[in-house]
Amino acid sequence: MPNFKVVISDPKTRKSYQKEIDQAGSGLLGKKIRDKVSGNHFGLAGFELEITGGSDKEGFPMRADVHGAVRKKVLLSSGPGFHPQRKGQRKKKSVRGNIISEAVVQVNTKVVTHGQKTIEELWGIKPKEPEKKEEKPKEGKPEKHKEEKKEKTESEEKVEKPKEEKAEKKHEEKPKEHKAEKKETEKIEEKKEGSEAKEKHKKEEKKEMAEEGLEAKAEE
Repeated sequence: MPNFKVVISDPKTRKSYQKEIDQAGSGLLGKKIRDKVSGNHFGLAGFELEITGGSDKEGFPMRADVHGAVRKKVLLSSGPGFHPQRKGQRKKKSVRGNIISEAVVQVNTKVVTHGQKTIEELWGIKPKEPEKKEEKPKEGKPEKHKEEKKEKTESEEKVEKPKEEKAEKKHEEKPKEHKAEKKETEKIEEKKEGSEAKEKHKKEEKKEMAEEGLEAKAEE
């Protein structure tokens, strides 16, 4: 006898769990859709589950409005088993009845009463750790960044070069100005020396004239 794959949905946590259980010990055989079963059959002490649907080994879904455990071909206007593409569309489709039999392989249930412990604790399921999203470097941007850096360095070099040239020119101009200043000071000094020499010469001449006058008076 094959196993049932029981799908348990928890509306409280909005999570679903799956477990394979032996058909004979599941307590599901002969149950109908919307019937309630104890969670003890699935290792869930204190839980109560409601059967919401299922499917057989060929994949045909169970329907609550089709009575029996056999597969039937019925006229459908909605799911499960048929999804109309336009309003009012109907079609004959094969579906499984609402009673769980050995032909059913999957049973869908939902939790209506919770126990003291969670499903994860009772089944020993480890909670998944949140995955850290690795930020991938965006393509194209690094190259643009490099180009911008190159442009900046080139512009900086262009700015620095004129500054250096100006500094060199100023450095060259300064000695010329210094030489011109020296020449001017030398000229001024020469003029001063010439005027001082002339004054000395005049003074000496005056002295000589005075001495000659004195001598002439003495002779008389």
